[in-house]
Amino acid sequence: MALPGRPEPWPDHLMRRAAATAAWAAAAVYSLGFFDVLMSEQAFGDGADSVPAPACRDGFDPDTVRGLSHHRSSYLPLRFDCVREDGSVYSGAPGDYGWMNAASASLALSAALLVIGVGYASELRARKTPGAAS
Repeated sequence: MALPGRPEPWPDHLMRRAAATAAWAAAAVYSLGFFDVLMSEQAFGDGADSVPAPACRDGFDPDTVRGLSHHRSSYLPLRFDCVREDGSVYSGAPGDYGWMNAASASLALSAALLVIGVGYASELRARKTPGAAS
């Protein structure tokens, strides 16, 4: 931006590029979680050693896995819950979906705010310019 020949007004271009980058990053983070939930759902009931769902048993001690009745998955917000026969629930991927949900939401919000900021800045510039049409 410091070199001659930069696009004017350069803050608008910079905010547009930042908004696009934040939107792409939000989509990338969300797609990681989406495909993780999808793969956990696909692995359930697919061949030997697939019940209970691998996301509900891998990395958990046998006492936690004992008594599983079913699982629930959600794509918005991302989560994979494992349900025991007594009704208690534990997360199939502890800690994974929390940061993915938070990161994708905050990146999407940042992209939206940057787009709104570009519109606001151009509106202010149009109002300050003498002889500009209203």
